[in-house]
Amino acid sequence: QDLGGKAAQAFLEVASEVVDMPFGVAEEDQLFQAYGLLADTVCLFKKFDEGRTDFPVDPTWGLDIAELTQLLRVHSMKLVMEFNSETSNQIFDVKIPHHMILFLNKSSSGQLSLQDGFRAAASTFRGKVLFVVVDVVGYGAEVLPFFGMTPADAPTLRLIKMENNRKYQMEQDSFSDTAIRSFIQGVLDGRVKPRLLSAEPPEDWDKRPVKVLVGKTFEQVAFDETKNVFVKFYAPWCSHCQAMAAAWEELGERYKDHEDIVIAELDSTANELENITISGFPTLHYFPAGPGRKMVEYKSARDVETFSKFLENGGTLPEEPPVVSYVPHPHSQGLLPTPGHPQALLKG
Repeated sequence: QDLGGKAAQAFLEVASEVVDMPFGVAEEDQLFQAYGLLADTVCLFKKFDEGRTDFPVDPTWGLDIAELTQLLRVHSMKLVMEFNSETSNQIFDVKIPHHMILFLNKSSSGQLSLQDGFRAAASTFRGKVLFVVVDVVGYGAEVLPFFGMTPADAPTLRLIKMENNRKYQMEQDSFSDTAIRSFIQGVLDGRVKPRLLSAEPPEDWDKRPVKVLVGKTFEQVAFDETKNVFVKFYAPWCSHCQAMAAAWEELGERYKDHEDIVIAELDSTANELENITISGFPTLHYFPAGPGRKMVEYKSARDVETFSKFLENGGTLPEEPPVVSYVPHPHSQGLLPTPGHPQALLKG
């Protein structure tokens, strides 16, 4: 009602930032009456779901620019998004911390009906959880390996925490809106533990110069208090990982007869760890012998001689101090303090 006021100025600032959405302002009384408004309100008009969403302006605090921007981003998306080439960027770019995903085969009429309960649960968590449908035989087929799935696993549900890619799964899939709400709330409250991928270890995993670790064997090897363990976390498709593969194998050969040094690798696309998040490849971490569950991030040259110098100096190089963190036990709560370093774990 006051186009020169602080709320209007904040609205115009949001309009200048959100360039992919048309904005308008109005102060005429007849428009307020036509749309049933009694006070300053931001109205979002859309051609799907409820058609219009209102955001009343707080008469005391006015409009918060960041909050309004996020509300408009969230509510300009459909309540349930379908993952395809046109929506993928929007799905990944919106800052919604959790995604609830229904994987189904859209060529199966029986599976299509499962969307009803999924949609019914969605409004409860709007802004906190984005609901997404993935067609396992369509565009969505390419994301299945990330979840350790095949098309035969559909229909099924997963919830993913976007900040660390932790994935959660029902003990037994149930597609009713009540069951979906209960499951999501359990994750948000911390009562549901993530489902961690783990490949099966090769029979000779510990006989090779470079030990092959998987999710289920990592803990016993990396945190063996009698060993200094140097681990390469890699992705098979990563060109940088491929470039350093020969050097890592040579390093394994060099130290294969050392009782207290283990050279190892873990395929991070097939294995997940509860308290260590790998977001770039290759990532190299050194786990020194002794108590304390220490982890030292290696960020120097990727050649055999520099690797060896690092190992011979006990997990450090003379020219740079190590970045040390402490990894909690999978069954403990929270992170131990990290002296001199605010992040306890690697995050991208």
